[in-house]
Amino acid sequence: MAYATTNPYSGEVVKEFETATDQQIQDAIAQADSTFHQWRETSFEEREAVLAKAAEILRENKRKYAEILTLEMGKLIGEAELEVELCAQMLDYYVKFGAEILAPRYIRARGFGDTDVKIVNEPLGVLYAVEPWNFPFYQVIRITAPQITAGNTIVLKHASNVPQLALAMEELLIQAGAPKGLLTNVFASHEASETILSDSRVRGVALTGSEKAGSAIASIAAKNLKKSTLELGGADAFVVLEDAEVEKAAKWATFGRHWNGGQVCVSSKRIIVVDAIYDKFLEEYRKHVAQFKLGDPMDPATTLAPLSSQQALDELKKQVQQARDEGITVEEVDVEVPLQGAFHQPLILTDIPDDSQTSQIEFFGPISSIYRAKDEEDAIRLANNTPYGLGGSVFSTDIDRAQQVARRIDTGMVFINQPTGVKADIPFGGVKRSGYGHELIDLGIKEFVTEKVIVVTDIDGDF
Repeated sequence: MAYATTNPYSGEVVKEFETATDQQIQDAIAQADSTFHQWRETSFEEREAVLAKAAEILRENKRKYAEILTLEMGKLIGEAELEVELCAQMLDYYVKFGAEILAPRYIRARGFGDTDVKIVNEPLGVLYAVEPWNFPFYQVIRITAPQITAGNTIVLKHASNVPQLALAMEELLIQAGAPKGLLTNVFASHEASETILSDSRVRGVALTGSEKAGSAIASIAAKNLKKSTLELGGADAFVVLEDAEVEKAAKWATFGRHWNGGQVCVSSKRIIVVDAIYDKFLEEYRKHVAQFKLGDPMDPATTLAPLSSQQALDELKKQVQQARDEGITVEEVDVEVPLQGAFHQPLILTDIPDDSQTSQIEFFGPISSIYRAKDEEDAIRLANNTPYGLGGSVFSTDIDRAQQVARRIDTGMVFINQPTGVKADIPFGGVKRSGYGHELIDLGIKEFVTEKVIVVTDIDGDF
């Protein structure tokens, strides 16, 4: 598997990198393990200093980092700058709350004398992080910030189309004062994951990616008795009830479906609208989608980015053709599509049968699937008609009602009156075939620590 920077807008191959050799991988693990034994002994103040400096560097060089994001995977330059800022905010979060989250806690055992129980959080060791291309900085910081706060070290295998971003993340921490090996990038092949996870020095794996990749990594981890967390695909339902503000819902749905070029696991991929307002909603939604401007993602005037690669575009075209073959209504939205770049015409799919293959597909691009629900009950049924369970949204002017509906949607996250989003202080994770485990805040940091029990008992006399 070749690692290369290929500009999705121009198609130019900018830079290529050699795949890591077995020896390079072994060297990376050895360095990460050696650093772990030093890093675990550092104080929270020392760890926080590295995180704080990394956040400062990101903010001071926001445009530079954003341009690498846009170059390698085609993200709009404005969205790229927002991603860099989000990473800085995640680092800020653990500077402020990391020590508090990991502080020892005490319980008193009852019934067997005067026994004190102390629970301390110990780092696991070297972690293997397998990360995707769609949020190349965010995904790395999302696992790195909490886990280096906990005292772990990271060996990173990033996506093959964002090699310069992977190197930039490694260099960021070095510049921030981290020891070599705290975060180590390796341009590893897919096959190398077996070797990495079989190494006794590697204690766990966090993967964000496809269902196929997650299944493979989870199998290897389980065989080697290693802890794993998986964040996989999504088919988020965007439920609009009859008492919702239609124009507001249509605007949010347009954003929720198309941010990052529609290449987001928590995109609003299945827009489910109650019959009473369906026609009005569809009219508003169509109007908003038609306002997109496709073009150079470096140009601030561009509002819809190309896909990340020609390969991604080809795969999306196959999925759309499958929908046509199934007889689903496919409407081309009237926007100008550049001849240059990995662009796909924005489409709106309607009249999608519940039992169709299309209803189970995760479209990664500007393809909107809009479902007509008879009522609230039918909307909930449609929302749960998917093997995925990552995020979702409910739109209603009755917040109590919206929350009740949210409880019945089988996902790890539900947002009221906005699309599923990401923030530094909100945990992230799904259910069903969207994976397991959490990232961010206290839930994420404790995925890869041992809650060690220390018992002190004051017993007089012999047993």
